[in-house]
Amino acid sequence: MPASLRSSSFKSAATHTTLIIAVVVIAAPVLMALLFSTQTPAQIFSWPPKFMPGSAMAKNYLTAWHDYGLGRYMLNSFYISIAVMAGKTVISFTAAMALVYFRIPFKSWIFAFILLTLMMPTEIMIVALFELVAGIGWADSYAALVVPFLASATGTFLFRQHFMQIPTSLLDAARIDGVGPFRFAWSILLPMSSNVIAALAVIEWVYMWNQYLWPLIIIRENTRQVVQVGLRMMTAGQDATNWGIVMAGAIVTLVPALLVFMLLQEQFSRGFALSQEK
Repeated sequence: MPASLRSSSFKSAATHTTLIIAVVVIAAPVLMALLFSTQTPAQIFSWPPKFMPGSAMAKNYLTAWHDYGLGRYMLNSFYISIAVMAGKTVISFTAAMALVYFRIPFKSWIFAFILLTLMMPTEIMIVALFELVAGIGWADSYAALVVPFLASATGTFLFRQHFMQIPTSLLDAARIDGVGPFRFAWSILLPMSSNVIAALAVIEWVYMWNQYLWPLIIIRENTRQVVQVGLRMMTAGQDATNWGIVMAGAIVTLVPALLVFMLLQEQFSRGFALSQEK
Protein backbone atom coordinates (compact mmCIF):
# COMPACT_ATOMS: atom_id res chain seq x y z
CA MET A 1 0.00 0.00 0.00
CA PRO A 2 1.44 3.41 -0.96
CA ALA A 3 2.55 5.63 1.91
CA SER A 4 0.12 8.39 0.96
CA LEU A 5 -2.80 5.94 1.00
CA ARG A 6 -1.72 4.56 4.39
CA SER A 7 -1.47 8.09 5.77
CA SER A 8 -4.92 8.96 4.43
CA SER A 9 -6.43 5.78 5.92
CA PHE A 10 -4.80 6.46 9.28
CA LYS A 11 -6.12 10.03 9.36
CA SER A 12 -9.60 8.84 8.43
CA ALA A 13 -9.56 6.16 11.14
CA ALA A 14 -8.26 8.63 13.71
CA THR A 15 -10.95 11.16 12.78
CA HIS A 16 -13.75 8.60 13.02
CA THR A 17 -12.43 7.27 16.33
CA THR A 18 -12.26 10.76 17.78
CA LEU A 19 -15.81 11.52 16.63
CA ILE A 20 -17.14 8.25 18.06
CA ILE A 21 -15.51 8.96 21.43
CA ALA A 22 -16.92 12.50 21.43
CA VAL A 23 -20.44 11.23 20.67
CA VAL A 24 -20.22 8.60 23.41
CA VAL A 25 -19.00 11.16 25.97
CA ILE A 26 -21.75 13.65 25.04
CA ALA A 27 -24.48 10.99 24.97
CA ALA A 28 -23.34 9.23 28.15
CA PRO A 29 -25.50 11.28 30.59
CA VAL A 30 -28.63 10.67 28.51
CA LEU A 31 -27.85 6.98 28.14
CA MET A 32 -27.27 6.63 31.88
CA ALA A 33 -30.51 8.47 32.63
CA LEU A 34 -32.36 6.17 30.24
CA LEU A 35 -30.81 3.15 31.93
CA PHE A 36 -31.55 4.35 35.48
CA SER A 37 -35.14 5.16 34.53
CA THR A 38 -35.78 1.42 34.26
CA GLN A 39 -34.18 0.44 37.58
CA THR A 40 -35.21 0.31 41.21
CA PRO A 41 -33.18 2.20 43.86
CA ALA A 42 -31.53 -1.07 44.89
CA GLN A 43 -30.45 -1.72 41.31
CA ILE A 44 -29.18 1.84 40.82
CA PHE A 45 -26.99 1.77 43.94
CA SER A 46 -25.84 -1.83 43.61
CA TRP A 47 -22.13 -2.61 43.40
CA PRO A 48 -20.76 -3.38 40.95
CA PRO A 49 -23.06 -1.17 38.82
CA LYS A 50 -25.49 -2.98 36.55
CA PHE A 51 -25.44 -1.45 33.09
CA MET A 52 -28.52 -3.34 32.04
CA PRO A 53 -32.23 -2.41 31.87
CA GLY A 54 -33.93 -2.88 35.22
CA SER A 55 -37.29 -4.27 36.28
CA ALA A 56 -39.11 -1.03 37.17
CA MET A 57 -39.46 0.69 33.81
CA ALA A 58 -43.28 0.77 33.63
CA LYS A 59 -43.65 1.64 37.31
CA ASN A 60 -41.14 4.52 37.16
CA TYR A 61 -42.65 6.14 34.10
CA LEU A 62 -46.24 5.76 35.29
CA THR A 63 -45.37 7.15 38.71
CA ALA A 64 -43.59 10.16 37.22
CA TRP A 65 -46.50 10.87 34.90
CA HIS A 66 -49.45 10.35 37.23
CA ASP A 67 -48.31 10.71 40.83
CA TYR A 68 -46.12 13.79 40.29
CA GLY A 69 -48.30 15.54 37.68
CA LEU A 70 -45.61 15.57 35.01
CA GLY A 71 -48.24 15.67 32.27
CA ARG A 72 -49.73 18.91 33.64
CA TYR A 73 -46.30 20.57 33.86
CA MET A 74 -45.43 19.50 30.32
CA LEU A 75 -48.69 20.90 29.01
CA ASN A 76 -47.95 24.25 30.68
CA SER A 77 -44.47 24.34 29.17
CA PHE A 78 -45.91 23.41 25.79
CA TYR A 79 -48.37 26.33 25.80
CA ILE A 80 -45.75 28.77 27.03
CA SER A 81 -43.14 27.62 24.52
CA ILE A 82 -45.61 27.91 21.63
CA ALA A 83 -46.71 31.41 22.69
CA VAL A 84 -43.15 32.70 23.14
CA MET A 85 -41.93 31.04 19.95
CA ALA A 86 -44.73 32.62 17.87
CA GLY A 87 -44.47 36.00 19.56
CA LYS A 88 -40.70 36.21 19.25
CA THR A 89 -40.83 35.24 15.59
CA VAL A 90 -43.37 37.94 14.72
CA ILE A 91 -41.64 40.66 16.74
CA SER A 92 -38.14 39.74 15.50
CA PHE A 93 -39.37 39.57 11.90
CA THR A 94 -40.98 43.01 12.01
CA ALA A 95 -38.09 44.59 13.94
CA ALA A 96 -35.53 43.30 11.44
CA MET A 97 -37.70 44.44 8.55
CA ALA A 98 -37.84 47.94 10.04
CA LEU A 99 -34.06 48.01 10.54
CA VAL A 100 -33.35 46.95 6.96
CA TYR A 101 -36.10 48.43 4.80
CA PHE A 102 -37.27 51.55 6.65
CA ARG A 103 -35.51 54.88 7.05
CA ILE A 104 -35.06 55.18 10.81
CA PRO A 105 -32.76 57.74 12.46
CA PHE A 106 -29.76 56.15 14.19
CA LYS A 107 -30.84 52.65 13.20
CA SER A 108 -27.22 51.45 13.34
CA TRP A 109 -27.07 52.57 16.96
CA ILE A 110 -30.43 50.95 17.63
CA PHE A 111 -29.19 47.66 16.20
CA ALA A 112 -26.00 47.92 18.29
CA PHE A 113 -28.13 48.44 21.41
CA ILE A 114 -30.22 45.38 20.50
CA LEU A 115 -27.06 43.30 20.21
CA LEU A 116 -25.86 44.72 23.53
CA THR A 117 -28.87 43.15 25.25
CA LEU A 118 -27.46 39.72 24.35
CA MET A 119 -24.96 40.29 27.16
CA MET A 120 -27.77 40.92 29.66
CA PRO A 121 -29.33 37.59 30.63
CA THR A 122 -32.62 37.49 32.47
CA GLU A 123 -30.87 36.41 35.68
CA ILE A 124 -29.19 39.79 36.23
CA MET A 125 -32.55 41.58 35.83
CA ILE A 126 -34.51 39.13 37.95
CA VAL A 127 -35.21 41.46 40.90
CA ALA A 128 -36.30 44.43 38.79
CA LEU A 129 -38.33 42.17 36.52
CA PHE A 130 -40.07 40.57 39.50
CA GLU A 131 -41.02 43.96 40.94
CA LEU A 132 -42.34 45.13 37.57
CA VAL A 133 -44.39 42.00 36.90
CA ALA A 134 -45.74 41.87 40.45
CA GLY A 135 -46.54 45.58 40.34
CA ILE A 136 -48.84 45.22 37.33
CA GLY A 137 -50.59 42.21 38.85
CA TRP A 138 -49.14 39.48 36.62
CA ALA A 139 -47.48 37.46 39.35
CA ASP A 140 -48.47 33.79 39.37
CA SER A 141 -49.92 33.99 35.84
CA TYR A 142 -49.10 32.68 32.38
CA ALA A 143 -48.57 36.27 31.19
CA ALA A 144 -45.57 36.54 33.54
CA LEU A 145 -44.02 33.52 31.80
CA VAL A 146 -44.66 34.75 28.26
CA VAL A 147 -44.49 38.54 27.94
CA PRO A 148 -40.97 39.13 29.41
CA PHE A 149 -39.51 36.75 26.81
CA LEU A 150 -41.19 38.09 23.67
CA ALA A 151 -38.32 40.37 22.62
CA SER A 152 -35.39 38.55 21.03
CA ALA A 153 -32.07 40.09 20.07
CA THR A 154 -31.00 36.77 18.58
CA GLY A 155 -34.09 36.58 16.38
CA THR A 156 -33.72 40.20 15.26
CA PHE A 157 -30.09 39.56 14.37
CA LEU A 158 -30.88 36.41 12.36
CA PHE A 159 -33.68 38.05 10.39
CA ARG A 160 -31.68 41.23 9.76
CA GLN A 161 -28.72 39.31 8.39
CA HIS A 162 -31.06 37.28 6.20
CA PHE A 163 -32.90 40.33 4.85
CA MET A 164 -29.61 42.02 4.00
CA GLN A 165 -28.80 39.07 1.71
CA ILE A 166 -32.02 39.53 -0.29
CA PRO A 167 -31.45 41.60 -3.45
CA THR A 168 -32.75 45.15 -3.20
CA SER A 169 -34.14 44.76 -6.72
CA LEU A 170 -37.04 42.82 -5.20
CA LEU A 171 -37.93 45.80 -3.02
CA ASP A 172 -37.61 48.19 -5.97
CA ALA A 173 -39.86 45.98 -8.11
CA ALA A 174 -42.40 45.78 -5.30
CA ARG A 175 -42.46 49.56 -4.95
CA ILE A 176 -42.96 50.00 -8.70
CA ASP A 177 -45.91 47.59 -8.56
CA GLY A 178 -47.40 49.54 -5.67
CA VAL A 179 -46.91 46.81 -3.09
CA GLY A 180 -47.14 48.07 0.48
CA PRO A 181 -44.93 47.00 3.41
CA PHE A 182 -47.35 44.39 4.78
CA ARG A 183 -47.93 42.82 1.37
CA PHE A 184 -44.17 42.83 0.73
CA ALA A 185 -43.54 41.14 4.08
CA TRP A 186 -46.28 38.54 3.61
CA SER A 187 -45.80 37.69 -0.07
CA ILE A 188 -42.04 38.05 -0.50
CA LEU A 189 -40.08 38.12 2.75
CA LEU A 190 -42.03 35.48 4.65
CA PRO A 191 -41.76 32.70 2.01
CA MET A 192 -38.04 33.42 1.64
CA SER A 193 -37.47 33.25 5.40
CA SER A 194 -38.79 29.76 6.18
CA ASN A 195 -35.36 28.41 7.10
CA VAL A 196 -34.60 31.31 9.44
CA ILE A 197 -38.03 30.97 11.04
CA ALA A 198 -37.41 27.25 11.62
CA ALA A 199 -33.97 27.93 13.10
CA LEU A 200 -35.39 30.55 15.46
CA ALA A 201 -38.29 28.25 16.36
CA VAL A 202 -35.90 25.50 17.48
CA ILE A 203 -33.78 27.93 19.51
CA GLU A 204 -36.71 29.54 21.26
CA TRP A 205 -38.59 26.29 21.85
CA VAL A 206 -35.62 24.66 23.59
CA TYR A 207 -34.87 27.88 25.50
CA MET A 208 -38.40 28.18 26.87
CA TRP A 209 -38.77 24.45 27.50
CA ASN A 210 -35.69 24.60 29.73
CA GLN A 211 -36.78 27.67 31.73
CA TYR A 212 -36.31 27.11 35.46
CA LEU A 213 -35.25 30.12 37.55
CA TRP A 214 -37.87 32.68 36.47
CA PRO A 215 -40.87 30.29 36.73
CA LEU A 216 -39.59 29.14 40.12
CA ILE A 217 -39.63 32.74 41.38
CA ILE A 218 -42.79 34.15 39.81
CA ILE A 219 -45.17 31.15 39.93
CA ARG A 220 -46.60 29.90 43.21
CA GLU A 221 -49.57 27.83 42.03
CA ASN A 222 -48.43 24.30 41.14
CA THR A 223 -51.06 23.93 38.42
CA ARG A 224 -49.34 26.75 36.46
CA GLN A 225 -45.80 25.55 36.99
CA VAL A 226 -43.46 24.47 34.17
CA VAL A 227 -41.85 21.12 33.58
CA GLN A 228 -38.29 21.91 34.73
CA VAL A 229 -39.56 23.11 38.10
CA GLY A 230 -41.80 20.03 38.16
CA LEU A 231 -38.72 17.83 37.87
CA ARG A 232 -37.14 19.63 40.80
CA MET A 233 -40.32 19.13 42.82
CA MET A 234 -40.07 15.39 42.16
CA THR A 235 -36.82 15.24 44.11
CA ALA A 236 -38.10 17.55 46.87
CA GLY A 237 -41.34 15.61 47.26
CA GLN A 238 -39.70 12.32 48.27
CA ASP A 239 -38.32 11.40 51.69
CA ALA A 240 -35.69 9.26 50.02
CA THR A 241 -35.22 10.25 46.40
CA ASN A 242 -36.06 7.48 43.97
CA TRP A 243 -33.71 8.37 41.17
CA GLY A 244 -35.35 5.87 38.86
CA ILE A 245 -38.56 7.94 38.92
CA VAL A 246 -36.63 11.20 38.54
CA MET A 247 -34.68 9.87 35.58
CA ALA A 248 -37.91 8.61 34.02
CA GLY A 249 -39.33 12.13 34.33
CA ALA A 250 -36.18 13.61 32.81
CA ILE A 251 -36.36 11.27 29.81
CA VAL A 252 -40.04 12.07 29.24
CA THR A 253 -39.38 15.83 29.33
CA LEU A 254 -36.50 15.42 26.90
CA VAL A 255 -38.71 13.92 24.17
CA PRO A 256 -40.67 17.05 23.02
CA ALA A 257 -37.55 19.19 22.57
CA LEU A 258 -35.83 16.33 20.77
CA LEU A 259 -38.80 15.84 18.44
CA VAL A 260 -38.92 19.55 17.58
CA PHE A 261 -35.22 19.55 16.76
CA MET A 262 -35.47 16.39 14.65
CA LEU A 263 -38.47 17.71 12.70
CA LEU A 264 -36.79 21.05 11.96
CA GLN A 265 -33.18 19.88 11.81
CA GLU A 266 -32.73 20.45 8.09
CA GLN A 267 -34.28 23.92 8.16
CA PHE A 268 -32.33 24.72 11.33
CA SER A 269 -29.04 23.93 9.58
CA ARG A 270 -30.02 25.90 6.49
CA GLY A 271 -31.04 28.86 8.58
CA PHE A 272 -27.48 29.25 9.87
CA ALA A 273 -25.90 28.46 6.49
CA LEU A 274 -27.66 31.19 4.52
CA SER A 275 -24.68 33.49 4.54
CA GLN A 276 -22.50 30.77 3.00
CA GLU A 277 -25.11 29.83 0.40
CA LYS A 278 -25.77 33.34 -0.87
